[in-house]
Amino acid sequence: MVELRSVDPRTLQTNPNNPRRTPVSPAMDEQLVASIRAVGIIQPPCVTRQADGLMIVVGNRRVKASIKADLPLIDVLVCDADEAADAMRSVAENLIRASMSSVDIWRAIERLEAQGWNEQAIGDALALPLRTVRRLKLLAHLHPAMLDVMALGSMPNEEQLRTIAAATREEQAQVWKKHKPKKGQTDVAWYEVARGLAKRRMPASAAKFGDDLAKAYGIVWEDDLFALSGEDSHYTTNVEGFFGAQQEWLQNNLPERGTLLPVNDYGQGQLPKKAERVYGKPGKTDLVGHYIDVRTGKVETIAYRLPEPKKAGKPADGARSATGATTGAADGGSDDEDMPTVRTRPDVTQKGVAMIGDLRTEALHQALADTPIEDDTLLGLLILAFGGKNVTVDSGSDLRGDDRQAICRALTEGGVLTADLDLLRQTARKMLIGVLSCRENRSQSGPFARIAGEAVGASLRLPNMATEEFLACLSRGALETAARAEGVNIAPRAKDTRARMVTRFKDGAFVYPGALFRLTPEEQKTAERPPGRTGWVSPVGGDDGEGGADDSPEPEAGDADGADVEREAA
Repeated sequence: MVELRSVDPRTLQTNPNNPRRTPVSPAMDEQLVASIRAVGIIQPPCVTRQADGLMIVVGNRRVKASIKADLPLIDVLVCDADEAADAMRSVAENLIRASMSSVDIWRAIERLEAQGWNEQAIGDALALPLRTVRRLKLLAHLHPAMLDVMALGSMPNEEQLRTIAAATREEQAQVWKKHKPKKGQTDVAWYEVARGLAKRRMPASAAKFGDDLAKAYGIVWEDDLFALSGEDSHYTTNVEGFFGAQQEWLQNNLPERGTLLPVNDYGQGQLPKKAERVYGKPGKTDLVGHYIDVRTGKVETIAYRLPEPKKAGKPADGARSATGATTGAADGGSDDEDMPTVRTRPDVTQKGVAMIGDLRTEALHQALADTPIEDDTLLGLLILAFGGKNVTVDSGSDLRGDDRQAICRALTEGGVLTADLDLLRQTARKMLIGVLSCRENRSQSGPFARIAGEAVGASLRLPNMATEEFLACLSRGALETAARAEGVNIAPRAKDTRARMVTRFKDGAFVYPGALFRLTPEEQKTAERPPGRTGWVSPVGGDDGEGGADDSPEPEAGDADGADVEREAA
């Protein structure tokens, strides 16, 4: 028999067999206290009679929170004692729970507002940050078809959600036709949807110029209705005008020893040739370069030092005389170092190395996206990713710094780390794809990306490399070695060997051994060297321009390409 009774929560005994032994985070406890203060205890705790009072069976956290909320009395359900049933109730109450989706929470918030609750009161009652309440309200501006997919669990990050919500329903519908998931699927590339609807904004907080320049360049400040109170929510979509006004202000307000710097391809200030960056406090003779960050619109500065001009005088040690002889070697080097060396053609050209890097990266990203990965391996990969050379982070994906922060925010809603293992796995894969790269440019992660690719079997995702474009990047020796290994007859001419390779793998797949992810012994030695000695250098290829295998001299002087063309035509 069950009895509803009002009792002082301080008189209730805690359950010594409470299955929840590990305490929850303080933030979650505070969330429960805030909810009880606002709306009280929704579900009464369950207690049983003991010889010396009442003992809690279900609801230990609710009782503790009610005491912290200073409630004098709470309602409890007094149940008949049943040791086996009580143990099952206690476990089931803690284990069998289903959280609401973001779309359902938003719909509930809409209903609460219609009944007179304001944003602050809703946030207090549900222990949700005000920012979270406002972010959920962005869903009211979304295309209904998008909402249906989001209700199934696929949610964009906050920045993407803002971008999508800022567009009209008609614009959203057009972009959704292109990016909506196929029938039976729920995964959506929200970054693609957001990119298709993006209208670049420049924040007023980054502007150095005043109203006069803003008016002269036709800048109109708009207000972000979803910005938090206290934040400067003004922005403009007149990007060209913003940069024009910012540049004019900068030119008119350069300080003493200030210079204007050009911007490189990465949006960073480019120092003069041979200039040395100063990271500490600039000296009296140092210069301060100013430039406008093309991503944020902010005026940034870099202190730098120009080299001292060389004084005219005797030739420096190691300089050559007019006859070509050296006058000495300051570093102790011998004359042999000045002798010309014979350059041998590397196995793969720079273009070939770059192609391998791109192909590796695509295969790695595919493997990370859908290959089953054990949790311990996944965590190991994540550690490897952030040990990569390219961590600030640059990579070949569309994931930017703000996107990575958004991934972290998705895991820490309300300041509490999620316990949703599926969400952790999903976001870990996204983070890995956004960080690891094998490309032969500044985004390369180095050997750790290769080791990660080998761990998830990314070599199996490499495409057929028996193409004229790639094979032309191999030296004659490398081409013939690959052909022999695949049982392809070697032709007198490299172009014919390539053609035979292309024909041989027309319906198959050839992967150049040097493109596999597994590190060679030489690469392993390079990877194991401590920082500051020798950087990671992939020994696959070298610097010989873009020439292919036909660049090397052919043995038959009379067997010219033109003759081949004539014979084939005949």
